[in-house]
Amino acid sequence: MPQCGFSRAVVQVLDIHQVPLEKLKTYNVLEDAELRSSIKEFSDWPTIPQVYVNGEFIGGCDVLLSMHQSGEFEDLLMKHGIIPRIETSGSS
Repeated sequence: MPQCGFSRAVVQVLDIHQVPLEKLKTYNVLEDAELRSSIKEFSDWPTIPQVYVNGEFIGGCDVLLSMHQSGEFEDLLMKHGIIPRIETSGSS
C-alpha cells in the first residue's frame, strides 16, 4: 500500500472498480527523483499521483475521485476494456 494518502485513495478507487493487476502499471516516485520531476513536466500537472488510462492523462487524486463519484471513471474503464461492461437486461 502506498505511503501517500492521495496515492492510497487512488489505489482504493482502482480496487473498488476491480481493475485487474495486469492492467496496472505503477511507479514509486519516492525512489526516483528524476522520474518524479519529469512526470510533472510531461503531464504539466504539479502533483502526484497521476492517473493515466491507456496512455491518456486523466488527472490526479481529486479528479479521479470526482470521476468515480459521478460514474465517469467506471464508464472510461469499460470504454477502454479495462473492466467488463455491465450488461443491462432489457424488458421481457
